[in-house]
Amino acid sequence: MLLVIDVGNTNTVIGVYDKEILKHDWRIRTIRDSTADEFNVLASALFSYKGVNPGEIKAVAISSVVPSSVPILNAFCEKYLGVTPLWINPLSVKKLMPILYNNPNEVGADRIVNAVAAFHKYKTALIIIDFGTATTFDVISEKGEYLGGAIVPGIMISAEALFQKASKLARVEIFQAPEKVIGKDTIESIKSGIIYGTASMVDGMIEKMVKEMGASPRIIATGGLAPLIFKISSTIEIVESSLTLEGLRLIYNQI
Repeated sequence: MLLVIDVGNTNTVIGVYDKEILKHDWRIRTIRDSTADEFNVLASALFSYKGVNPGEIKAVAISSVVPSSVPILNAFCEKYLGVTPLWINPLSVKKLMPILYNNPNEVGADRIVNAVAAFHKYKTALIIIDFGTATTFDVISEKGEYLGGAIVPGIMISAEALFQKASKLARVEIFQAPEKVIGKDTIESIKSGIIYGTASMVDGMIEKMVKEMGASPRIIATGGLAPLIFKISSTIEIVESSLTLEGLRLIYNQI
């Protein structure tokens, strides 16, 4: 079996593949100051709950935007799984996808992994929106070239900044859009602004990117809050919840 791990600034997503089949996956909070032993306690509990035998894991592929995770996960893999993980970076995919960034090494590993997975599935021009700690837009040409993209503050970052800087505004749960855009109280108004505002931003960015591309790309969304924005966006066509995990599998196997 193949263990795949994507370490984000807020959440870490873990998956276990049996050949091409994603058998189990988990989303946990990213802990920056844990040890290999502590991570093993958590991973062992997750594996045990789903009946995964760690002894059957023969390979590991990891993407990360958190540098401190590297020694922790290296030690975990080597000590408890007996394998050396493959760390995904732009060099890992240079044969699979040309990266037309001014400096390819600046592209986040998760963005490249998403791009590879999406193009492998759809074989056409794409715009991928990942709703994570940051909301990222990644643009792929019809030839499968990574053209670039855009980065904006994520939904939860924007909400937290609002709560911290505006003394009279209370924190609200950002998991469901209000029925109407025009809020009738403060909580509804905050939810409307954050959720409908994000969807409008996404639709506006997509419109401009499509015009600049001169193509008709498929519009794909991923990330924890993707289903929420998908429901009210006029441009997102489909949500691919396991895009990053699938990309890790494909890159490990070199497609």
